[in-house]
Amino acid sequence: MKSFRIAVIPGDGVGVEVIEAAWIVLVAVAARHRFELTQDRYPWSCDYYLQHGRMMPEDGIERLSSVDAILLGAVGWPEKVPDAISLHGLLLPIRKAFDLYVNVRPHRLLRGINGPLRTANFDILCIRENTEGEYSGAGGRIHRGTADEVAVETAVFTRKGTERILRYAFAQAMRRRRRLCSVTKSNAQKHSMVFWDEVTDAVAADYPHVELQKAHVDAVAARFVLHPETLDVVVASNLFGDILSDIGAAIQGGLGFAASANIDPSRRSPSMFEPVHGSAPDISGRGRANPMAAIWSAALMLEHLGEATAAAEVMCAMESVSAEGALRTPDQGGACSTMDLARGVADRLCL
Repeated sequence: MKSFRIAVIPGDGVGVEVIEAAWIVLVAVAARHRFELTQDRYPWSCDYYLQHGRMMPEDGIERLSSVDAILLGAVGWPEKVPDAISLHGLLLPIRKAFDLYVNVRPHRLLRGINGPLRTANFDILCIRENTEGEYSGAGGRIHRGTADEVAVETAVFTRKGTERILRYAFAQAMRRRRRLCSVTKSNAQKHSMVFWDEVTDAVAADYPHVELQKAHVDAVAARFVLHPETLDVVVASNLFGDILSDIGAAIQGGLGFAASANIDPSRRSPSMFEPVHGSAPDISGRGRANPMAAIWSAALMLEHLGEATAAAEVMCAMESVSAEGALRTPDQGGACSTMDLARGVADRLCL
């Protein structure tokens, strides 16, 4: 029997609840397909920070390096720990240490879910560069607390980093509808985004069967809302991809459906899978969180681990539940609890 070790980091707030819910589904589908999942569970969170002065121990990356995948719930509780500390103390170090340079965020309407735009043609795969760009952390502040204070944040774009995310996106476009939109802002950012455009053109020469569009981020944001059917695979820098994928999540029914994968395509390091809805402290511990994003992220993890049939079965079960409409969490106008919805998905594993 195949066995996979999963590092489980529930994190903060509703992260704990949705990861527990996703694990219910994972255990059920693993039993059906005769593979084993074991947890290495880590309590790294804002509460951990308050106790230890850091978001994870010094050997945290070393501990994670031996697992097959990482399943993360949510990071952050601003009332306890500033976001700049929690994010840069856990999530971003994992992404960078393991070179998880691909962030994949699928956006589509599940059957039975009515997004705010009521469109049936919403199916966009957002590919976000995940380790450099605007989130590189390069910069600093001087003259703090004075009238002359200066803050500098430097976006870092390397040819290696830009080319490899573009190649990944072109490859995904070849697997789908062979259309790729490269997001830029070269009219305003004459160095980094002009560079992005130039690398895009160079890589495009190797993919003659993919229809390439280059569009400014503000125009693409409008197309997400007004003409989503014109988009298939979208590739963007770290910041632009982050913003566009939140727009995508809103259109697909809300952040409760926002799944993501942080991937090392070389498979030298464990990839990390997480819902991107945040920790939602206002509803933490109340059983109201929508676990669909966490379950969807778990399906992405199974696919990455080579269990494609099991991953498809999880997606089928999710759509069965969403199409029936009887089990809806409060964000979808229902009264179903987080765990009841997860058990409903597990009960409908259907392939």
